Amino acid sequence: MFTKVIFLVIFFAVMIGVGIYSRKHATNVNDFVLGGRSVGPWLTAFAYGTSYFSAVVFVGYAGQFGYKYGLSATWIGIGNAIIGSLLAWVILGSRTRSMSKALSAATMPDFFGKRYDSNGLKIAASAISFIFLIPYTASVYNGLSRLFGMAFDIPYAVCVIAMAALTGIYVIMGGYMATAINDFIQGIIMLIGIVAVIMAVLNGQGGFYEAVRSLSEIESDIPLTMGQKGVFASFFGPDFPNLLGVVVLTSLGTWGLPQMVHKFYAIRDEKAIRYGTIISTLFAMVVSGGCYYLGGFARLFDTPAIYTEDGSIIYDAIIPSILSTLPDLLIGIVIVLVLSASMSTLSSLVLTSSSTLTLDLIMGNLIKDMDEKKQLLYMRILLVFFIVISVIIALDPPTFIAQLMGISWGALAGAFLAPFMYGLYWKGVTKAAVWASFACGVLLTVSNMFLKFIASPINAGAIVMLAGLVIVPVVSLLTPKMEKGKVDKIFTCLEEK
Repeated sequence: MFTKVIFLVIFFAVMIGVGIYSRKHATNVNDFVLGGRSVGPWLTAFAYGTSYFSAVVFVGYAGQFGYKYGLSATWIGIGNAIIGSLLAWVILGSRTRSMSKALSAATMPDFFGKRYDSNGLKIAASAISFIFLIPYTASVYNGLSRLFGMAFDIPYAVCVIAMAALTGIYVIMGGYMATAINDFIQGIIMLIGIVAVIMAVLNGQGGFYEAVRSLSEIESDIPLTMGQKGVFASFFGPDFPNLLGVVVLTSLGTWGLPQMVHKFYAIRDEKAIRYGTIISTLFAMVVSGGCYYLGGFARLFDTPAIYTEDGSIIYDAIIPSILSTLPDLLIGIVIVLVLSASMSTLSSLVLTSSSTLTLDLIMGNLIKDMDEKKQLLYMRILLVFFIVISVIIALDPPTFIAQLMGISWGALAGAFLAPFMYGLYWKGVTKAAVWASFACGVLLTVSNMFLKFIASPINAGAIVMLAGLVIVPVVSLLTPKMEKGKVDKIFTCLEEK
């Protein structure tokens, strides 16, 4: 216990110290929200990766999908690295930076408002962002607190409130630069921690070959496989079609998430984007690939702790159950690993939400005249407000982690991905097409929550995203085009060297 507490005290001290150091980089709105658009490749790449992977992935997704699909769950990590990181940076990075700078857009809703010349779209995007980032934030608290309960036997509510308070302190003080520097430190911890944990867990099972052999002897309980042995140690696993749904949601989803795309707004220049692409991809391969690979051995740790009284599986308890077998020193490393992953995601979420509400909803709509000082004050107040709401939800979460995240990612990426990506490349996207994408993403996700016409919220999220990619070009071809002169002027920024 002493070792674990020491790790935490050092970790918390560093986070607060970075917040204090970064205060000088948060004196105006541009610095607070975007770090002055001068953030280098290492900080940006690590900020992207650490915002991507949190306790939701490590505790919720790795446990659930590792148990369901065995070692083939590693495909999710590979998809995250190639689609969610490499292709996202290549396809979105440079154009997002150039166009957002030319439009003076600080947030994704601001981008929609200026790119499509519509204040209504900006307000709608702001409302969607705020509403659906809350369940994602709650899911991060949920996963983090489960691990803390395992390691320290601390009540769930205490964990949630403490994490929220600490995150709020350093983001309020230092803004984007504080989150970027902390993300870099947290990313290094994540890289070291995931490698150490995998080695320790496999060693406890007699090594890699013995662990795979033991996994291959387990009979499948999935009807599709008719009880055969070996599927959990196989290349494609017991249910590859549903596995693909998870790959799509968790990989393609990042392209339409405001807190992820925001990283491209703040990066320094084209050279930084090239280096950041490589760094971010390698980071995702190690961290995400490692998480799902570890989860693939979940069935070797089949203990009463992962079951409810009626015999159903508590997916969120699987990874904590695996980790509880490790020595105290390694548990301390794991706690800091998951804390790092989660706090970086939390800081990104709360900063995105508060800046979106202030700059896109309140300023110019509810309050006409708002100077720089007032904008910063409102952002900091709303940051606290967002944290409080998400904590209230996290204290009594309506469902398990993966479903919370599936709902959030499905609605946000389903609404935003297609109009954002097409808007960077195609002059022909219309306002009506953007509205149609927003409506599709939100209505399909929300209606599926209640009607359950798609059984898995994960698959529902993936379907909504893919639907948007079809809806936007089809509706654009059938509806009135934007004024040609305005659109041409926006796209001139892409021709600059």
